[in-house]
Amino acid sequence: MFLVAIFSNHFTQKRLNRDRQRLGLTRMEPLKNAPPLLAFSSVALGGFRGLMANALWFRVTRLQDEGRFFEALSLADWITKLQPTFSSVWTFQSWNMTYNISKQFESPNERWRWIQSGIKLLRDEALNYNAQSSEIYRELAWIFQDKIGGTFDTQHAYYKGRWATDMRRILGDHPDLEAIEASTDPQVIAKRDILLKNYGLDITRMRLIQDNLGQYDWRLPETHAIYWAWAGLENASEGKLNFLRRVIWQSMSLAFERGRLIENKVDQKLDYAPNLELAPYTHAMFLKVRDEEEDTNYYSTIDRAHKEFLQNASYYFFLHHRLAESSEWFGELKSRFPDSLPKGISLEEFALNRFESNLVKANMNEARVIINGLIRQFLYFLAIGDEDQALGYRNMSEIAWKNYHKPAQRSTERLALPPYGKLLRNMLQRINQGEEGFSEGMIAALKTRVEISPETKIE
Repeated sequence: MFLVAIFSNHFTQKRLNRDRQRLGLTRMEPLKNAPPLLAFSSVALGGFRGLMANALWFRVTRLQDEGRFFEALSLADWITKLQPTFSSVWTFQSWNMTYNISKQFESPNERWRWIQSGIKLLRDEALNYNAQSSEIYRELAWIFQDKIGGTFDTQHAYYKGRWATDMRRILGDHPDLEAIEASTDPQVIAKRDILLKNYGLDITRMRLIQDNLGQYDWRLPETHAIYWAWAGLENASEGKLNFLRRVIWQSMSLAFERGRLIENKVDQKLDYAPNLELAPYTHAMFLKVRDEEEDTNYYSTIDRAHKEFLQNASYYFFLHHRLAESSEWFGELKSRFPDSLPKGISLEEFALNRFESNLVKANMNEARVIINGLIRQFLYFLAIGDEDQALGYRNMSEIAWKNYHKPAQRSTERLALPPYGKLLRNMLQRINQGEEGFSEGMIAALKTRVEISPETKIE
């Protein structure tokens, strides 16, 4: 009986080994650049690799707590070789590169190199072994949304510029994704291959996102956060998928607030403004997520974000003098969240109150939106001859600029806005170039009413 059991086990073990190999549960390549003892042990121990990985993981966490990030990085790399399906080690390693090691360098180019390394590690390596792990997709999306798209890193503007330059080099400013997908031109095919090989971007998925979620600018990091969260929802079957849905509606909301890229060719930098055309898509996504979410404890988070979006939509459309649309969004806000507004408040009163409260807590992007909107309203009423109304908006915009810079922390170069005169000149240039919807007659009238000076001259 004992011999029969051994004989049967021989064939069963072979089948189990084949299944483990097929499912990626067995990893037999020797470690590269590891100390000789570790390289030998990883081969000799075979099935005990998991124990070795656990021991190394304890060491990694201790090194991390001690701030020894480069040593932790090396050990984490060995663990990914021992246990490539251990997704948490991949995300740890990427986070260490992107957030910890990058900050050890003063040069923005060196920081950007480590951020890129963190992205490539997840995109080009981790997903090969963890294509169904939501954790990997979420981490990729989060790097774009937070590290590149956020403002906490002092070099955030440099990262945004580098990424926009890379995407512009391949896609241009406003690509026709449908045409690129369908083209048989060798040059366009080469472009698709570069997107997939160098950036992990599948043109079909990009087009689907555009068809379903709106016209996003692929030069912006928020768009790529949406892309990787969308890819995760398509492929992942392990982990918490609601994290991926959260990244999508968060990034859509951020793109609505700052998703219109303005290239300042004079100063060789990028500016950002609301992409008001994304409002219907963002609103629809909030409704969809709220309807499909199974965790009722999550409702308050979605509702709070949805309410803030409706408040922003009402306010931003008002600032851009799209009053009919502003009134529609204000009505939606009152209908869905009646307790969020004082009883009987008008749209105009809401906008003024929002202006005062927003400015107190505004970050750099939000303050720019507020002040640019006020400047546009000033120039709009000036162009149509309503000088009293124009003067009111002019005063509000100047007060807003001064109040934003009152706190001491706003004086730093990272958070400071351009001088008020420069913001005014930039808006005048946009109007003169037909980018703000002013008619030719309004532009001509405006030129006769604006004092021409070195600070405000229309070029």
